Amino acid sequence: MKYLMLINASLTAGGEVAGGCTPEGWELFYKEIKEAGVHLHGNPLADVTAATTVRVGEHGERVVTDGPFAETREVLGGYFVVDVPDLDVALDWAARCPGARDGGSIVVRPLADYPG
Repeated sequence: MKYLMLINASLTAGGEVAGGCTPEGWELFYKEIKEAGVHLHGNPLADVTAATTVRVGEHGERVVTDGPFAETREVLGGYFVVDVPDLDVALDWAARCPGARDGGSIVVRPLADYPG
């Protein structure tokens, strides 16, 4: 079954990404998840200041604004898509992800399988 793992980093009061995830920790996780054969794809995201939000108004007009402007203490930092036997295995991989440490979290959701 395929699962999306959304990596949410915790933010400090100043809006900086909190935590001590090291590049070496990420490299090790990438290596482990790929060698296990469960990694399908994934990417880190550029800084939240590069984000653009699109909304469609009542009358169909497109409204584009800079940034996500969400009132939150977390920011989406990237994602993985894994193919594993079940939710328990997906949760095990999420717990191993460096993004789950230091106030971060990993949201695990199954991908919908629509016929098409």
